[in-house]
Amino acid sequence: MADEQPQGRRPRRGDLAGAPRTAVVWEAVQRMVADLSAQPGQAGQPLAVVDVGGGTGGLAVALAGLGHDVTVVDPSPDALAALQRRAAEVGAAERVHGVQADAGQRDDVAAPGTVDLVGRQGVLEYVDDPAAALSAVARLLRPGGAASVLVAQRSAVVVARALAGRFAEASRALEDPDGRWGAADPLPRRFDAASVVQLLTAAGLAPRDLHGVRLFSDLVPEALVDGEEVRSAPLALERAVGAHPDHPGLAALATQLHVRAHRP
Repeated sequence: MADEQPQGRRPRRGDLAGAPRTAVVWEAVQRMVADLSAQPGQAGQPLAVVDVGGGTGGLAVALAGLGHDVTVVDPSPDALAALQRRAAEVGAAERVHGVQADAGQRDDVAAPGTVDLVGRQGVLEYVDDPAAALSAVARLLRPGGAASVLVAQRSAVVVARALAGRFAEASRALEDPDGRWGAADPLPRRFDAASVVQLLTAAGLAPRDLHGVRLFSDLVPEALVDGEEVRSAPLALERAVGAHPDHPGLAALATQLHVRAHRP
């Protein structure tokens, strides 16, 4: 299988696998990759991956290190240069290709219907038209291909502003159509589970798994989780509550929502 790690090509996971803020998403993506690699005709073959807004390649380099071919779309030349350096460090430079472009609706980085996995991590908050951006994802994916979508959640910022004593801002975020707490809010929009599912479905994608990400990791001060042994406790809790069937309200309070979707 492509996920078997050849000598000298191990993923640089570091923060991805060990930090509560990133480990849960990385684990979900790994499961997606395993499922895709198990599909008929895929065994032993590298997956074609497009990471939209992939920046310096935390996720992309880890996937390339597993033997997959990854195209990263990002508007920053500095980020793409860092991406290539990281890929070279793990011996996966030939599997990583950077494209400098706006992440909004770019769907010409691969032929339509040829991509196995598309990642849109923290991008839909910024694009001009989220519906068009997800339609572009659907066009890239082959039938049976998958999309990994990570978005900021509205409910989390409502709680965060209230806990900071900024009650007017919390009320604004609760009622604002885009979930913004005011003119100084750095995010153009936030989402809830229902709105993400609606957007994905309208784009022709089938949402399957939704789980909250970064609940306790964003609430607990860093000083309280200093050290590997202590850090493992909030990570285990993040895993447990992100998609707990009996306590969906906890996932709704997470800073981010991760959605796994497929093209039928």
